[in-house]
Amino acid sequence: MLPDDAATGDGADSPTVIEDQLPDALGGERLDRVVALLADVSRSVAAQVIDAGAVWVDGTVATSGKVRLPTGSVVRVDTGAIVRPEPPTADPSVRFGVVHEDESVVVVDKPAGLVVHPGAGHRQGTLVSGLLARYPELVDIGDRERPGLVHRLDAGSSGLLVVARTPAASAALITQFADHTAGRRYRALVWGHPAAAHGMIDAPIGRDPGDPLRMAVVVDGRAARTEYEVIDRLQAPADVALLICRLQTGRTHQIRVHLTGIGHPLVGDSTYGDRRAMLGLERPFLHAAELSFDHPRTDERLTFTSALPADLARLLATLEPSGS
Repeated sequence: MLPDDAATGDGADSPTVIEDQLPDALGGERLDRVVALLADVSRSVAAQVIDAGAVWVDGTVATSGKVRLPTGSVVRVDTGAIVRPEPPTADPSVRFGVVHEDESVVVVDKPAGLVVHPGAGHRQGTLVSGLLARYPELVDIGDRERPGLVHRLDAGSSGLLVVARTPAASAALITQFADHTAGRRYRALVWGHPAAAHGMIDAPIGRDPGDPLRMAVVVDGRAARTEYEVIDRLQAPADVALLICRLQTGRTHQIRVHLTGIGHPLVGDSTYGDRRAMLGLERPFLHAAELSFDHPRTDERLTFTSALPADLARLLATLEPSGS
């Protein structure tokens, strides 16, 4: 975001202050995202810096990261207020599958329960630590807390994830996920039978006003679109349906929130499942079954698939086709 000649301080006594004028490309963005880009930190850290009173917009101390800024706004950030956690360390004990690797990318098959990157309560023992043990060059790729990552999966989800091994690969893959040329298909088992065999859920997602640990469909959230297709209508103790979901955006808990929003939460989802039965699962029935992207060096279109893991396959085997 910063040009080479952008201001990086307001004098010798304030070397930690970054200041920039919002360009057209970021007009209308939320302040917390702008601060994250400007200071090269996560959105959660950006929110903490704003709460600490260390961000100014047009000379006035900012009090909320939710405000959207017009083009031309001048944003100042005192990076001295940023508390940067220790970066993740390599951990060879972290187990994960690899379905493809070359000099540019690694395609991982993540098991359920493995946290992808460090966060509150999960500083070590994440997929990132396992990746650093196997591919130490990742330490210099992208965010120091999320080296090599260009997208992610919830801890409870299983399936495919691509990791960049070079700066060029990282930039190319981030662009593909941003412009939706990278493809992601998930298998999901939901409660009930959706009325439409095929649909598009287009609803903004943000923090749940009543519970900051949950996401929800909210008016001032970020745009989010999930396409779904009913593959099979089944019956168990209650009617359930097997879906294929395609992400057109990548918001936190997007599929889980969107399917709950249309009245069909994931089986096994203790967070968004409205206290429904788990049917023997210990996590949401959500599996990243297919991943496709253009190889960042060769431009060849690559597609990878992952079979359902044992816990999800066992549950499906117990269900019978619905008579409806």
